[in-house]
Amino acid sequence: MSEPRSSESGFPIKGVYTQADLPEDLPDRLGGPGEFPYTRGVYSTMYTSRPWTMRQYAGFGTATESNARYHQLLRAGTMGLSVAFDLPTQMGYDSDDPIAHGEVGKVGVAIDSIEDMRLLFDGIPLDKVSTSMTINAPGSVLLLLYQLVAEEAGVPGAALNGTIQNDILKEYIARGTYIFPPKPSLRLVADTFAYCRAEVPKWNTISISGYHMAEAGATPAQEIAFTLANGVEYVRAALAAGLAVDDFAPRLSFFFVARTTLLEEVAKFRAARRIWARLMRDEFGAKNPKSMMLRFHTQTAGVQLTAQQPEVNLVRVAIQGLGAVLGGTQSLHTNSFDEAIALPTEKAARLALRTQQVLAYETDLTATVDPFAGSYVVEAMTAEIEAAVVELMERVADHGSVVDAIEAGFQKREIEQSAYRMAQEIDSGERVVVGLNRFTVDADEPYEPLRVDPTIEAAQAERLAKLRVERDNAAVERALGELRAAAEGAANVLHPMKEALRSRATVGEVCGTLRQVWGTYRPSDRF
Repeated sequence: MSEPRSSESGFPIKGVYTQADLPEDLPDRLGGPGEFPYTRGVYSTMYTSRPWTMRQYAGFGTATESNARYHQLLRAGTMGLSVAFDLPTQMGYDSDDPIAHGEVGKVGVAIDSIEDMRLLFDGIPLDKVSTSMTINAPGSVLLLLYQLVAEEAGVPGAALNGTIQNDILKEYIARGTYIFPPKPSLRLVADTFAYCRAEVPKWNTISISGYHMAEAGATPAQEIAFTLANGVEYVRAALAAGLAVDDFAPRLSFFFVARTTLLEEVAKFRAARRIWARLMRDEFGAKNPKSMMLRFHTQTAGVQLTAQQPEVNLVRVAIQGLGAVLGGTQSLHTNSFDEAIALPTEKAARLALRTQQVLAYETDLTATVDPFAGSYVVEAMTAEIEAAVVELMERVADHGSVVDAIEAGFQKREIEQSAYRMAQEIDSGERVVVGLNRFTVDADEPYEPLRVDPTIEAAQAERLAKLRVERDNAAVERALGELRAAAEGAANVLHPMKEALRSRATVGEVCGTLRQVWGTYRPSDRF
């Protein structure tokens, strides 16, 4: 008999599962749909009353180009927008900053000021769409620009729906687009929680992200453990800032990956809900059921896409999307088949959306809630992942806090070891990747990728020069001075930040002001 296959998280997958593999306390671990501990889903009806929100992640070049893509996606049936920002914006630099040279508009849209944000959402009904913004260190800045543009269109903050990622801790672990040291970064997160509770109450103030850790090589168990540990740290930061748990916890959301290992992914999502519910109730004393519900967005696994035989990615994405739906996601982005080569073409983005629509409207997935409940293999895997996640979270806690573990390099080291093991398995052929190390072809068909106009950087610089001439620079300086004073003290920085942005201060100027007060983070720094 052959050796049992190992899961991505490291536990063996048995050839046959039986009732004997089910946890003895399965009824307590399950509950009902929409009931504690939410293993079967956070809502009682899940997709039987309405499908998940279908998002498509888009943003490239100029705000005008991205706006045109958003209108195309909305016409194609997208229910929510998901904005990608270019690297300078993610790092809080203006497009004309020397450090931004060569990166403007490359991996997302360049946003330098309120004028770019107006162009980005021109003609889009912000009171009717849900917008997710993948932005972290300057997350509060982009949210305020969005709110200002909505107010100009007559849409109050109370009518806005959406999410900012705003998850700075995972940047220190896996991604690297941080600006400030951890302590002021956590303060900025807590300030955003408090501001949105009063000003943008339906906004999800953070999307605590395992996706980027998974893309860096984290196993499913590591993805969940390190993400939930980060979530605990954000809860503690908010409590330390004087917020009550049930005032902010209902607006917390999460962001996970969906891989091709469908059964383990379904089990991973179910285990994550269960662990978070118990943490919020038992450790933090949450009373509001919404504080205990782990609501999450899912994106299919970009790291599993191949440039070789890219059409095969259509199959991968369909399987990954299926896993996310069977796992109970609240919203889903399906990657385009050409993303391993370049920014998606319009046709590829439309096909990715059609994949979700087939799952929602041509299958029977939406006819019943949590169809894998009681499955011998899925319930056993859910328990296995739950145990592995709890053990990893305890190892993080042994360092004192998440930030202490980050400073010790614990999470990064664990992820790098998993990534190395996976790379070795692919190189040896032990892990099959269709079209890459098996079932290859001599030559792929030619493909014409979407190319970003190289003149965008110069055009953005011209727009910035014009802005700085036309605006009231004395008003900008006064507003930035008030932001600096708030950052030096204990006041919520989002209120003066909004006024600075209203006066047409740039993203780089706002982030630069905070850099002057809080400093910048280097991996060797301690605080």
